Amino acid sequence: MIEANPLITQDTVVFGLLAACLGLVFYTNQLAHPFWKKLYTYIPAVLMCYLLPSFLVSGGIISDAHSNLYFMASRYLLPAALVLMTLSIDLKAIANLGSKALIMFFTGTLGIVIGGPISILIVSLVSPETVGGNDFDAIWRGLSTIAGSWIGGGANQAAMLEIFQYNPEKYGGMVLIDIVVANVWLAILLMGVGRTEKIDRWLQADTSSLKALTEKVTNFQKKVNRIPTVKDFIILLSLAFSAVGFAHFFGDSISMYLETHAPFVQDKKSFLSFLGSSFFWMVVIATTIGIALSFTKAKNYEGAGASKLGSVFIYILVATIGMKMDLGQIFDNPGLIAIGFIWIGIHAGLLILVAKLIKAPFFFLAVGSQANVGGAASAPVVAAEFSPSLSSVGVLLAVGGYVVGTAGALFCAYLMEIASNF
Repeated sequence: MIEANPLITQDTVVFGLLAACLGLVFYTNQLAHPFWKKLYTYIPAVLMCYLLPSFLVSGGIISDAHSNLYFMASRYLLPAALVLMTLSIDLKAIANLGSKALIMFFTGTLGIVIGGPISILIVSLVSPETVGGNDFDAIWRGLSTIAGSWIGGGANQAAMLEIFQYNPEKYGGMVLIDIVVANVWLAILLMGVGRTEKIDRWLQADTSSLKALTEKVTNFQKKVNRIPTVKDFIILLSLAFSAVGFAHFFGDSISMYLETHAPFVQDKKSFLSFLGSSFFWMVVIATTIGIALSFTKAKNYEGAGASKLGSVFIYILVATIGMKMDLGQIFDNPGLIAIGFIWIGIHAGLLILVAKLIKAPFFFLAVGSQANVGGAASAPVVAAEFSPSLSSVGVLLAVGGYVVGTAGALFCAYLMEIASNF
């Protein structure tokens, strides 16, 4: 089926619409009118930043398929944001968060690994044809790409497509499940942020380490806070986008070298094949540069709004991600969508169970999940919703997701193949 062209295809105009959506959300979010207060009580502002562009897509006004804005935001603005958000990072304070952050992160990974085969078994009881298919049309092959995306990111997803050679003509259906289900789960997490205290009480969570980190970062920000000048903004942009250029140049060079000379990268079945992704190296290098700058006087530029500028870039990325979700397609393939929701439900259920057992704060549950499912694009956003001081935690955990993505997705794929033939 050939998609109809959207009403607006010119990226300059589309970008203007996205900027208007962001402006509308943040303007109305500060109004005292009861309607807006009630709306943002149930639908967080950041969720609206995803939803408004998706409404425009669903209405046929704009389309991600006819736009390069996501590529621009993910390749230019995301690495710049990673630098600015880690510019004032306190690694010692983050280390003091303890092991619960890592436990919840790996629990999220495990939930995706076992959730795939279990969801196939459940759906096969009701609709065996939904999880069938032969050879390269086999559904488990397509679902392996979702496992790669939800544990790591786009690079890991591409690796799974390369390894299992799922039918390219049907791959769009898998991308739909990935986007729709992941964004619905993100919406649930964001709605939970407004009820963090109540959830933490139910989990009997010890939030002292989080409060200590937030307080330490807040005190530092107060200490270095100043009215930013044009000079400050120019230096911040210089640091951020010089790092972006550096990250792209060396990221491309490293990935190209490894693809050419390293057999373990050339072998797409290797759990180290993600090292051939230039996007992975771009994220790692940008994050490393930000952390390195935090040991210099550049750290004081947090007082001029470094992390706030980084947040602006992230919100633009959020709006372009919203363009990827066409709400009208949700019911096009209800069987596959059901697999996706059962899958993410198992992931969520395991996270809740472990959080309850180890008394982990909801913050670790939400960010641990998004470091897997959303990666560097959304983990910092979710972390910042709890407190802007915590965004760097999301960044660091997201990098971990890229590292374990291919190995976890491969294991999940083999389990799904077994489940499909059970």
